[in-house]
Amino acid sequence: MCGRYTIFTAPQRLMERFRAEWPEGPWQPRYNAAPTQSLPVLLNDGTRRIRLLRWGLIPHWAEDPAIGNRLINARAETLTQRPSFREAFYRRRCLVLADGFYEWQRTPHGRIPYWIGLKDREPFAFAGLWDRWEGPDGQVIESFTIITTAANERVAPIHDRMPVILLPEHEEVWLDESAGPAAWRAALRPYPADRMIAYPVSPRVNTPHVDDPMLIQPHPTP
Repeated sequence: MCGRYTIFTAPQRLMERFRAEWPEGPWQPRYNAAPTQSLPVLLNDGTRRIRLLRWGLIPHWAEDPAIGNRLINARAETLTQRPSFREAFYRRRCLVLADGFYEWQRTPHGRIPYWIGLKDREPFAFAGLWDRWEGPDGQVIESFTIITTAANERVAPIHDRMPVILLPEHEEVWLDESAGPAAWRAALRPYPADRMIAYPVSPRVNTPHVDDPMLIQPHPTP
């Protein structure tokens, strides 16, 4: 599962890294990105414009948008078996921009949070799905979910699942309509463990409204 992540990389660097335009308006770096927040994604619509979508997928056919609170993640192994994700897998894939994520390790001393990212501290993209929901009153919500897979050797001691971090060469494949399901599925693999780092951080991250740079600083474990 992925229930919190970080996206604090400067917009200029994100535009360079993903060859895309940044959305207009103010942006607050997120050191504790949480479900229901509006966060940067790059859609498979060919525009190369980064958009801010709500985290927690609301399928276009849903009667109640609250369903999105339960659909923050989608398991790679069952995407085409779940009605909430099947159509989006074939038609609405996206890159979820990030530079790290949090996971909690269960220990005799309680749950210990870890920040997990790349050794080079560069931004990357989670594989995501998105959808556009319109309510009976005309309200429109565009939302996304993050795809997860089995943990690699770096993450496994902390948790048995991890978000799919796409290899750079797989990012365009994931967005490419012509690549096809076999190529999309092949991209949904655990990221190489030797390219990642993980270390314990402050339990302050447990509170969603706490959002500051100190959250990603190493913290002693009990």
